[in-house]
Amino acid sequence: MSNSLARAPVIFGCGGTTLTADERALFAACRPLGFILFRRNLDNPAQVADLVAQLRDSIGVPDAPVLIDQEGGRVARLGPPHWRRPPAAGKFATLYAQDEARGLNAAWLNARAIAHDLHCLGIDVDCAPVLDLLLPDAHDIVGDRAYGTTPAPVIALGRAVCDGLLAGGVLPVIKHMPGHGRALADSHHELPVVRATAAELEADFAPFRALADAPLAMTAHIVYPAFDPDRPASTSAVVIDRVIRGAIGFEGVLLSDDINMSALAGSVGQRAASCLAAGCDVALHCSGRFDEMREVAAILPPMTDRAAARIERALAQRRAPGRFDPQGSLSRLDAMLQSAS
Repeated sequence: MSNSLARAPVIFGCGGTTLTADERALFAACRPLGFILFRRNLDNPAQVADLVAQLRDSIGVPDAPVLIDQEGGRVARLGPPHWRRPPAAGKFATLYAQDEARGLNAAWLNARAIAHDLHCLGIDVDCAPVLDLLLPDAHDIVGDRAYGTTPAPVIALGRAVCDGLLAGGVLPVIKHMPGHGRALADSHHELPVVRATAAELEADFAPFRALADAPLAMTAHIVYPAFDPDRPASTSAVVIDRVIRGAIGFEGVLLSDDINMSALAGSVGQRAASCLAAGCDVALHCSGRFDEMREVAAILPPMTDRAAARIERALAQRRAPGRFDPQGSLSRLDAMLQSAS
């Protein structure tokens, strides 16, 4: 395992717009794989770029991955006045239903523009696209974050988004594996149980199977009794081995969803340990609360050789972006989206 990957299997947030001395010391000692940013960390472009540099400097890894949730719509950490707020996925689903080629072009352009914004700040991983289906009577936590109600448009638009991000030097994270679309509850607040049969869940798996070559994916904190009646996917060795790695065939880096979410039981340290023991490659801790990060850091096992190999393959897909005309591209994108209004 190379020194750059001899790091703890965790991604941490931080508390504010600059690192504290305590955070810097904890990160230096723990050496997390990378970091994730939230609105509390974002003020203006110069400040964000400086914070990204501070985070990487704290562990002595100049290309450590830095993540953000920049889907668009209601899930966009970057926004006005300094950044464009991208449209929600539902806008592209509507356009695709009217004109498939224009829908795919628009989704690619939007993702490429997101990547441009992120790359300018030093952020190189976007927790997008959502590949969950929009299904009737489900909780609206997915809602307009979905690219469609059936697998075909989700697969096509999800691929366009992945390609647009990669073209801009940003790695995509497909989510929420193996499918959040049937959930009747929000896993931020409680543990959803999806009681569909294995046969019924095949539709939910289809987008993830089609994009199983993505570099990274994120789990769902959801119980699927068809496979494991007791544990949510993030902490279920059965779901991760049999469904995510098996039926879906995903061989990239598997991140847990945020271990702070109320769907998981136990302390944050126990949650991180459970996700890693079940087969997640990396645990995601987002709150930035220092006492929690210290607890998680104290229990982390060494990164496995298999996880390190997956991470190395994923990070090798980062490329310097080609030429891009933001103003012209966004003008074309706006025209396409207006035609779908």
